Amino acid sequence: MAKAMILAAGQGTRVRPLTKHTPKPMVPILGKPVMEYLLEHLARYEVRQIMVNVAFMHWKIENYFGDGHRWGVELGYSHEGVREHGEVVCKPLGSAGGMRRIQDFGGFFDETFIVLCGDAVIDLDIGAALWEHKSKGALASVVTLPVPPEETKNYGIVVADASGRVSSFQEKPAPEQARSNLASTGIYIFEPEVLELVPPDTEFDIGSQLFPLLVERGLPFYAQQRFFNWIDIGRVADYWQVCQRVLAGEVAQMQVPGRQVRPNVWVGLNTSVDWDQVSVEGPIYLGSGVRIEPGVRLVGPTWVGHGSHLRSGSLVERSLLLEYTRIAEGERVTEMIVSPQFCVDRQGRTSYVGDEQRPMRWGDSRA
Repeated sequence: MAKAMILAAGQGTRVRPLTKHTPKPMVPILGKPVMEYLLEHLARYEVRQIMVNVAFMHWKIENYFGDGHRWGVELGYSHEGVREHGEVVCKPLGSAGGMRRIQDFGGFFDETFIVLCGDAVIDLDIGAALWEHKSKGALASVVTLPVPPEETKNYGIVVADASGRVSSFQEKPAPEQARSNLASTGIYIFEPEVLELVPPDTEFDIGSQLFPLLVERGLPFYAQQRFFNWIDIGRVADYWQVCQRVLAGEVAQMQVPGRQVRPNVWVGLNTSVDWDQVSVEGPIYLGSGVRIEPGVRLVGPTWVGHGSHLRSGSLVERSLLLEYTRIAEGERVTEMIVSPQFCVDRQGRTSYVGDEQRPMRWGDSRA
C-alpha cells in the first residue's frame, strides 16, 4: 500500500524525567512502548516496510523491536550520528534531514510514503488519508485536527483554503497570532520528489523549514481534516492524562492487560494481595509480582507497574507507579508518576531520590 517512516531520533526533553534513561518512543502506555502501537496500526493497513530514524539511546529501540517480524512488518534503522574523537555521538538531522539521509543511502522512498512521529498513538484511517492525498495530486499532505485556540502555542498550526491547499504554516504561535486552529498531528504523506527540496547532510525540519518551502514554491501541499484519536505525549501532563484516559476505558483500541479479578480491577501474574485487607476503587491495574500490604488504599485510575511494593497504610490515587517502585508505610501519592529514581507531578515538577531538599512530598501536588 505504501511505505512508512517513524521519527524516533529526538531526546524528548519536554517529558523529562520520563525520558532521562528512555527514548521517547519507548515510554510505556499500559506496559507497551508508544511506538509498538504505531507498528500495530501500520500493519493493520498493510504498511509493511518501515524505516525508523534513531539517535538518542538508539540501542533500546533497536533491541526491543528488532527486524519487526513480531508485528508482521519489516523494520530498518537509520542511525543519526557522527564520529568525534574515536566515538560515535548522536547528531539528529531533524525530521526532514532524517528522510533525506535514508533516501541518499539506499533510495528507500520510491513510492508514496507516510511519516509518523514516534511519540503519539493514533487510530487514523490510513487508507482514506492516502486516497485523499492521491486524489488531490498532492506532493505533500499534513493530517490536522482542530485544537482550542488557547492551545495553538503547543502545536504547528496550518492555514489552508477551502480546498485544503496550505497557504502558510505557523510553528507554535501565540493564541493572538494564530491564523487558524488546525494543528499538525505530525502525520505526513509525501511523494518521493519532495525529498529533492531537502539539502543533503543538513539538519532540516519538516514543520519549520520544508513546509514553508513548499508554500513559497506554490507546490501542491494540502491539509487533511480527519476525525480520529490522536494521543500525543508532548509533555508530562499529557502522559499522565493519557494513562488516566486509557485506564478509564476512554480509548477503544487500548485494552488493559491482565485478568479482571473484580469490577474495574485487573492483575498480572503472581500478585500478592489480601483483597479483604485493602481498599480498592477502580479502575486499577496491578502488574505481575506486585505486593500490596494490608491497610493500603488504592484509588483509580491507577497503574502499578510490575515488581512494585506498597507498604501498609499507604495511599495511592490517580497515579502511575513505574516498575519496581516502593511506596513507604503511610506514604500518600496523589496524581503522581513515581519510579524508583524520581517522582513527578502532573505539571512536570520533579524530585529525585536523594535530594537533600525535596521540592515536594510524593503526593503533594500543591507543592
